[in-house]
Amino acid sequence: MFFKRLEMHGFKSFADPVVIEFDKGITCVVGPNGSGKSNISDAIRWVLGEQSPKMLRGGRMDDVIFAGTSNRKSRGMAEVSLVIDNSDGSLDIEFSEVVITRRMYRSGESEYAINGSQCRLKDIRDLITDTGIGVDGYSLIGQGKISEIISNKTQSIKEIF
Repeated sequence: MFFKRLEMHGFKSFADPVVIEFDKGITCVVGPNGSGKSNISDAIRWVLGEQSPKMLRGGRMDDVIFAGTSNRKSRGMAEVSLVIDNSDGSLDIEFSEVVITRRMYRSGESEYAINGSQCRLKDIRDLITDTGIGVDGYSLIGQGKISEIISNKTQSIKEIF
């Protein structure tokens, strides 16, 4: 089981649809400050069910919806889909490819789906239980966290792990 693809539309800085393909193994996202690297990890955390705006570097949950710029209108909805290769049957579902989707509207309404069928957050959490890919079960280490590890502060290291 591994992540195959991340699809985002209207999520944070990604106003237009963006598709990121993942290969097996380790994936690194590199780019200049302000290019949206952290928004990619936020999208993964969000689609897997993160409920804390603070963990998504925001003040309110609707901060995940593209807010617009001087040249672009804001979006009315954010949508993220995570495509997971399940050819090994790690997920307890009869599909070799599983698509987990989360949408949020400016109205505050949100939706979850598994392979296009609407579901509850609980259904997604039940599906990924014991797989290591839950909100807290995967390894995303941001730039600020790396400097904390390197600084060798015992308390910082304990908080990270």
